[in-house]
Amino acid sequence: MRTVKLLVGAYVALSVLTLAAIVLLRNNHTIVTDAAWVRATIVVLSSLLTLLFTRQAASGSQRGFLRLRIVSAAMLVAIAVIIWLPGLFPLWLRIEQGVCGLALLGVVILVNGRQLRAEFSQIH
Repeated sequence: MRTVKLLVGAYVALSVLTLAAIVLLRNNHTIVTDAAWVRATIVVLSSLLTLLFTRQAASGSQRGFLRLRIVSAAMLVAIAVIIWLPGLFPLWLRIEQGVCGLALLGVVILVNGRQLRAEFSQIH
């Protein structure tokens, strides 16, 4: 779970920094669109949920582990859609989402891997 925690921590940090950048650049409407505000807010909230589920899983919670598996996969799919939708989001946000997606891809691979699933299947 150590690597999962690091990847989720990176996802949270990048999400929060992105929202902070949006706040700072809010008057530049070519860089900060309404869609960027909405997306960044959703990503921060989902990253914090992912962090919560990671902590629950790290403490041995099967439900936390299942929730982590679900939310990380769902957000990875959402990020893939965001990246490929033409024109809806600024290029810089799509790049940032790509980096978040790479972190979540690592999480998805690890939490759906044989080793972690086996460890959680033995917890009662």
